[in-house]
Amino acid sequence: MRFARLTLFGFCALFAILPGQVRTASGVPSYQQFLSPASPLEIVSARKVDRLAWTAFEEGRRNVYTATAPAFTPVRLTNFMKDDGVDVSGVRISDDGSTVVFVRGSAPNRDGWIANPSANPDGPERAVWAARTAGGSAFRVAEGSNPELAPDGSSILFIKDGQIHRAKVTAVKPASDMDRGERPFIKEWGVQSAPQWSPDGKKVAFVSTRTDHSFVAVYDVATRIVKYMAPSVDFDTSPMWTGDGKSIVFMRRPGLAFAQQAQQGSGALGLPNGPAFQAFVGGRGVEGARGAQGAEGARGAQGARGAEGARGARGAQGAASAEGTTSAEGGTGTEPRIADVPGLQRATFRGGYTISVMKADVATGEALEVWHNQPNDRIASNLTNVRLAGDYLVFPNLAGGGRGGRGTRGAAPSDQPAAPSGPVDEWDRYYSLNIAGTDARPILLTTTNGVIEDQTSIALASDNKTLYYCTNASDIERRHIWAVPVSGGTPRQVTTGAGIETSPTPLASGKILATLSADWKMPQSLGLWSLKSPIPEGQRIAFPTSRKAFPTDAHVEPQLILTRAPDGLEIHNQLFLPKDLRAGERRPAIVFVHGGPVRQMLLGYHYMQFYHWAYGINEWLASQGYVVMSVNYRSGIGYGRSFRTAANTGGSGNAEYQDVLAAGKYLQTRADVDPARIGIWGLSYGGVLTSQALARNSDIFKAGVDLAGVHLWGSSLDPEAVSFKSSTIGAIDGWKSPVLLVHGDDDRNVAFQQTTGLVQLLRQRDVYFELIVFPDDTHESMLHSRWMYTLGRMETFFRKFLGPDRKMTTQ
Repeated sequence: MRFARLTLFGFCALFAILPGQVRTASGVPSYQQFLSPASPLEIVSARKVDRLAWTAFEEGRRNVYTATAPAFTPVRLTNFMKDDGVDVSGVRISDDGSTVVFVRGSAPNRDGWIANPSANPDGPERAVWAARTAGGSAFRVAEGSNPELAPDGSSILFIKDGQIHRAKVTAVKPASDMDRGERPFIKEWGVQSAPQWSPDGKKVAFVSTRTDHSFVAVYDVATRIVKYMAPSVDFDTSPMWTGDGKSIVFMRRPGLAFAQQAQQGSGALGLPNGPAFQAFVGGRGVEGARGAQGAEGARGAQGARGAEGARGARGAQGAASAEGTTSAEGGTGTEPRIADVPGLQRATFRGGYTISVMKADVATGEALEVWHNQPNDRIASNLTNVRLAGDYLVFPNLAGGGRGGRGTRGAAPSDQPAAPSGPVDEWDRYYSLNIAGTDARPILLTTTNGVIEDQTSIALASDNKTLYYCTNASDIERRHIWAVPVSGGTPRQVTTGAGIETSPTPLASGKILATLSADWKMPQSLGLWSLKSPIPEGQRIAFPTSRKAFPTDAHVEPQLILTRAPDGLEIHNQLFLPKDLRAGERRPAIVFVHGGPVRQMLLGYHYMQFYHWAYGINEWLASQGYVVMSVNYRSGIGYGRSFRTAANTGGSGNAEYQDVLAAGKYLQTRADVDPARIGIWGLSYGGVLTSQALARNSDIFKAGVDLAGVHLWGSSLDPEAVSFKSSTIGAIDGWKSPVLLVHGDDDRNVAFQQTTGLVQLLRQRDVYFELIVFPDDTHESMLHSRWMYTLGRMETFFRKFLGPDRKMTTQ
């Protein structure tokens, strides 16, 4: 039987140099150097002063920094100097720049467990921390997440168990349990979400969801009085304060029609089960239909996503019930009849529209409708992630995709009809709406044609007159920052050159724009751009201040290569050629497939952390003598809506695999590639396609590294099911090539069982595999030391089966 090498890893505080690994002159593995630079991950700016704060990752050490005008010298505010796997995220800064807060600890998994990759016997914690920019040690504020920082930095608000808690931001532990955030600050019936401080910090607006409707309320800090803004039977969400603090603008959507109501009643005369609830009796769907369960989805949510997410879940249950769908675990199969009565199955406002923009007087609680959409509105079918910029509302209408698929927020909720058919716009758009005028119409702002991924891709200037956005318009393989007036006008490109700029962050003075910046040989950095007088060199890099061990000169500039899949679709790829490649030589090659699939690899370092590493790893592999090709397969982003929503992908046919196969066949035709030595690697969806390549085409792909891949689409084991045929296991008998499998057992994106099941199949077919299991670790390992170990194993694995030291010549 072939050898299967197994590694069960606990906390890898150190890593070993494995046999066959390449060391640099300093004795450090070369892959460690490529992943050595400090890189900023999140960036925020103060509203009233030119000060920045950001999180940074430095070989596993996660810290928070700040810098202020004019020098913008980085100052580290925290002292977390261990590679302990404790995440740092959600950085916020007070209006005056005096206080920075952030969250330590990962988000919980499905069982409510915080990641604990270092196996700390005290257990993990997710808590809000703070630091003063004037100096002093960082300190823990309270257990919680998603803090809403008061304008003066004196306290935070956060959601816990559906209620609003407040904690004083002070290094000295407060005497009161309420001031420590241990007892609710605002406790109301239902589920509270989206707390928003007034501009002066004296009031708090929030959403209170009550199963089939929700209210916008205002809490007065001084009097401890809660006032509801024009309460109704509808869903009110997304409260936004006007600049003077006297009014609140919010969204209103219809409450649930009878056919959508899924609450469980008590059996009393006036408390029956909701009609949608009854369709799920006898199956597990009963739990999902309960209104209380649906409301749980709002807990801890931010902005409109809290109540609207709960409403969408309940609407889906109602829609299923209305169509007579029964539970898969015990339904009767009998479709209930529903009376054909307007307003019974679907809720709209009078006239057929579904969204109303309301403006409430905080003093009186009275509100007026200032705008509403049109029936079957193509532009404003579901206003989400709305921002208030003076008299203008700015909102997206996205093509779909983005980081983690979040761009799909622009789609209609499940209890609303889909947008009417018509010409397909391939690109993401942002619009504005003047709510101060009469008969307002949405104004298209982003007339450029390009992807705009998510809420970190846009920002409003401090005077609320300009929208900055990140897009690949005019440079489809990169990202740049553009600007457009919120009142409408022609967009202009702000950042230029051959770099990659994301996360636009305008400073308070309006003179400087900060970005996360990179290029093909510069890892992600903090860049500063002048908005008043152009900087001759384009931008000033404020962080990191040095990259001592980073092998800049070892980088090669990737080439754009276009291939065509068998069905004729054009695919964009990046090719990395070794620097020492000589005419007539044939080198081994490696294909890289990104995850997502809603991702796009670029001609330079990526803005997302893993793909930032992946680009560096591809550069490292090229430095080791491999020809490397990174494939932007269909269903990814960056090339339009049709490309993103290509037919028959994933478990519906796996059409995207042909793009990967085309890359392998292209490499076989190159005079500088040995066609018998081609490998492949990828994580997540990239792991999917890696395993697909090894199972379907071991004749081309001779070795692979599969990190946290999906190997069975869905749950059907019927060999005739499309999902089974689309899965790796549907072609398992063709798998002959060796594979290195890597997975953490606290993966929140891909079930660990996907690797468990694959191993059983490989064992029965005597396929050589090596296995690395990281206990208590997540989808992408939280420990830098584990990445170093993984890359060491990867280097040895590929060297064993592809042999980059053997440089063949063309005969």
